[in-house]
Amino acid sequence: MEFNLLHPVDHEGYLFSQNRCVWVNGPVIVGAGPSGLATAACLREQGVPFVVIERADCIASLWQKRTYDRLKLHLPKQFCQLPRLPFPEDYPEYPSKKQFIQYLESYTQKFEIKPQFNESVQLARYDETSGLWRVKTESISGEVEYICRWLVVATGENAECVTPEIDGLNQFSGEVLHVSDYKSGERFKGKKVLVVGCGNSGMEVSLDLCNHEASPSMVVRSSVHVLPREILGKSTFELAVLLMKWLPLWLVDKLILILAWFVLGNIERYGIKRPSMGPLQLKNTTGKTPVLDIGALSKIRSGDIEVVPGIKRFTEKQVEFINGETMDIDAVLLATGYRSNVPFWLQEKEFFAKNGFPKTEFPHSWKGKSGLYAVGFTRRGLSGAASDAIKIAQDIGGVWRQEIKQKRRPTACLRRCISQF
Repeated sequence: MEFNLLHPVDHEGYLFSQNRCVWVNGPVIVGAGPSGLATAACLREQGVPFVVIERADCIASLWQKRTYDRLKLHLPKQFCQLPRLPFPEDYPEYPSKKQFIQYLESYTQKFEIKPQFNESVQLARYDETSGLWRVKTESISGEVEYICRWLVVATGENAECVTPEIDGLNQFSGEVLHVSDYKSGERFKGKKVLVVGCGNSGMEVSLDLCNHEASPSMVVRSSVHVLPREILGKSTFELAVLLMKWLPLWLVDKLILILAWFVLGNIERYGIKRPSMGPLQLKNTTGKTPVLDIGALSKIRSGDIEVVPGIKRFTEKQVEFINGETMDIDAVLLATGYRSNVPFWLQEKEFFAKNGFPKTEFPHSWKGKSGLYAVGFTRRGLSGAASDAIKIAQDIGGVWRQEIKQKRRPTACLRRCISQF
């Protein structure tokens, strides 16, 4: 249901000319990535209508537009499937980027999810007077304000690139790009590339650069856990999940590290120090994911990937490290991660912290107050997002069905809301 409003002014003085006001008879989901799609599918199953808002022009824009070509799922497919639709049986255990995107497109079609593309949320806030959420978006066609009872934040942990401020980087004459803009090492053949960051992305693009005959050097500034992707033919993650059913977390960490030592050897001799906290405990506490090695470590052993210390400064054609050594380089690749963008558009301080993550920890991080929900912020990958989506849909669906039984209609709430303009 739509209403055209000319020059409305809200309680805080925001002026919107020729603003369309749209009543959503169900939740508004912000984000059409895997988390938003999973929530929409589960709501569809519950019989609850919804609207999905997406700032990009496609679903899963992070996967489609901001990932490198060689990317594959780091975990076995059974831990990455969304609710109500398994991966095709002919998919490999670790599906490729292309296969995962195809899976998401099939998922969208199966559950008849039709996002509102190219709409960027500028502001979302809860109207205490009407008891409704007001979500203001902007697109080429103009501004829209969605009015709804439930708001699902599905923009995820990786909405915005993190670009660190490094002394002299703006003076460096070579190419500088974030890993989100990196597709393949082909264009860097024969070049010396400094990879800043040693997480999964940093390790994998360093390996990709090697495979395309570039000379990568990887900055390892802090400690990091590197684990084999598989141990004794079984996924390391799957093995950890299995062990945690019977053993305490600290003991599982000990066993995983012992097994990793047998497979990988002592990685500290290559300049990679392990954190004092175990990999699973570190993940649960800080969200820092262990690196699952798919071949980069062998390139480090052979010297094809050089491990270098933290950066002190850049000059026009060189980088100086904190140990005083310098290196000539042709390009800089920033594998420095991503962050949540929730604080930039959600006007709410009780449920979400300043870092854009829910203040409450998993498994209670999916539900706030006044109809506010979060999906995909568990730091537990796609399986965590799937778990959130199911809970959110069941929670909203329960209220929805109860109101249908009581034959309540939302029109009265709508009149109250519209009257606030």
